[in-house]
Amino acid sequence: MSDPTKLSIWASNIAPSPTLAVDAKAKELKAAGLDVCGFGAGEPDFDTPDFIKEACIDALNAGKTKYAPAAGIPALRDALAEKYRNDNGIAGVTSQQIVVSPGGKYSCMLAIQAVVSPGDEVIIPAPYWVSYPEMVKLAGGVPKVIFAGMEADFKISPEQLKAAISDKTRLVILNSPSNPTGAIYSREEMAALVEIALAAGIYIMSDEIYEYLLYDGVQHVSPASFSSEAAASVITVAGFSKTFSMTGWRLGTLMAPAPIAKAVASLQSQTTSNATTFAQFGALAAMQQWDASMAAVQTMLKSFDRRRLRLLEGLQSISGIQCARAQGAFYLFPKLSDFGMSSMDFSAQLLEEEKVAVVPGEGFGAPGYMRLSYATSDDVIEKGLERLARFCANK
Repeated sequence: MSDPTKLSIWASNIAPSPTLAVDAKAKELKAAGLDVCGFGAGEPDFDTPDFIKEACIDALNAGKTKYAPAAGIPALRDALAEKYRNDNGIAGVTSQQIVVSPGGKYSCMLAIQAVVSPGDEVIIPAPYWVSYPEMVKLAGGVPKVIFAGMEADFKISPEQLKAAISDKTRLVILNSPSNPTGAIYSREEMAALVEIALAAGIYIMSDEIYEYLLYDGVQHVSPASFSSEAAASVITVAGFSKTFSMTGWRLGTLMAPAPIAKAVASLQSQTTSNATTFAQFGALAAMQQWDASMAAVQTMLKSFDRRRLRLLEGLQSISGIQCARAQGAFYLFPKLSDFGMSSMDFSAQLLEEEKVAVVPGEGFGAPGYMRLSYATSDDVIEKGLERLARFCANK
């Protein structure tokens, strides 16, 4: 008789998302009537712009409720190809290189599944987004983590990347702007990393989900834009969740060389079939009404920037906490010291004693740090800082 408790190696080895776990715990405490200051979720606290919602409603009313092509509705793929040509400076992109998926997370998963085989090594700079190593393991690959802490502005060096590459390396994952640190590679820094990857003949997965959430005048650069050779080796993943406050819509994007995009579409056809049809018409409105979309982004950015600076100021004023000035996304990633406990214990006690929810650095490959999202209200930031300062003073 089979053992009902025996799981597959995939299910046995996968770790749950710590960011979702923290958010779920905070919501559970709130539902119980407790006043929780939640800094855990990477989710804009703004509503999706009305014109995007209305386009989706119109699609529903028009009966756009059936299966769509696995790679996405043609008009949306065309619009995304145009966006990558014009806005990201990637020459010659066609709709055949675009796949629309059920969420940016799934776009990452598909990219990895398309190029990584069992035993292949994937280089992951840390601090990393929590899901990268688990996705690599689900493909049978081997995560190879290289660390760059606050002292290095959370950015790996060309020398680190070159030293990490072996004959088993298949892929390197780059995430700029970064979750969890908010760090951004400059054009020169990114170009140096791309040059090394191209020389070694490995793929790059460039996670650009936060490409429009930028501060202090910094600019985002897509690795695929450097040359035709780079474009042939880069898989660009992104989505609508963060830029357009569409997290629950589950719409991700992938742009890759045509053979990889075709393979990704085949993988998707056998797993999810397609991203939700009527949701794609909302995304199409976001692309076709670009000026309105960017105006909505600027409204969010004004609030995010104010909150970023206030949270940074508050964190830097607390003894025992060091915090760098993030320039992208909506996170700060302070370093903890002098508290005599791990960041896991720090976060657990902070939630228990002061009802402040943060994500410990262990989930991002960075023990001794914690992630705070400032995609929350000014009131939560003020109360959270007061509680955090009190907690630290008592430790």
